[in-house]
Amino acid sequence: MVRTDEGFDDPLDGVLDQLDSDIQADRAVTLGSLPIPAWLSAKPGPGERSNITTENFISFIDSDGCREMAEKAGQFVNDQILPHIPCMVGIDHSLTGGVYSALARHYGKENLSLIIIDSHTDAVPMSALAGAIQYDAEVNPSSVHDADDPFLYNRPDSYNASSFLHTLIAEKEVDPKNLYILGVSDYPEKKSLRVKDKRIKKYTNAYLGLKRKGATIITKKECNLNFQRITGFLKKISTPYVYVSIDMDIGANNALEGVRFRNWKGLDQKRIYKIADAVSGIFSDSTQLAGMDICEIDPRRAGVTHPSGKDLTYEIASNLIKKIAFK
Repeated sequence: MVRTDEGFDDPLDGVLDQLDSDIQADRAVTLGSLPIPAWLSAKPGPGERSNITTENFISFIDSDGCREMAEKAGQFVNDQILPHIPCMVGIDHSLTGGVYSALARHYGKENLSLIIIDSHTDAVPMSALAGAIQYDAEVNPSSVHDADDPFLYNRPDSYNASSFLHTLIAEKEVDPKNLYILGVSDYPEKKSLRVKDKRIKKYTNAYLGLKRKGATIITKKECNLNFQRITGFLKKISTPYVYVSIDMDIGANNALEGVRFRNWKGLDQKRIYKIADAVSGIFSDSTQLAGMDICEIDPRRAGVTHPSGKDLTYEIASNLIKKIAFK
């Protein structure tokens, strides 16, 4: 475990620091971390500075590097964990697809539901996302985007953190009727559905297509105003196994700060725990937890003191694991 005044290097260590004393040794075993290239780590050393370029990151993503790492995570689960229950603590949310797919092969995808708790829907192809950004840069005077950014053009539809659910559905790894996405902030507003530009149509159709295929999407607003929708939909889960994935940006700029993406204000701590309790409430002899993960933690910000106070990302993450996996 590596800890400095600036926090942990590996988010797994930060969560274990909060979790270890509360979980009996015979209930959980720590198997270590998946090795990755040093320049892709959360805190690359000075020797990796020359590798940290926009071109290298784009090349990694466009060549399906995220998928390769996700498949390695799935292989790790297959080789070292099954038939036990995996609990992954990670950074890039696309890793979830690899672990979920390994479990779907083990249990049968028809027997496995997928619950995602996230501020982002993570089912938007790169071409659709790039097109929407281009449109915003062109028509929005206050846009933060540059229409001349060369990285917005000619991008392949790779597997990555914002599209991995799209890939899982397109490749029939997951049945959309067994997919539940809770707490999203990025679902298009009604006014965007009236925009005729083909780029926006492609973008909004990525979301609308999910619902047409049977996926359940509950927005952050609905979580705050109509929580009964969550409990009502979760009661409909009929598969014998469920995988739960939590993107910690579900509480960004509200309950916590230690996450990679803070472009949306997430839910407060009380509401996040209420969702976790609702999820844990579905487990019984007939519906069991197949696995879970906590993703998108930024070790550079998690657990450190900000102007608003000490960040609670690791504490909240460990509590979510306890509520769902160790109820």
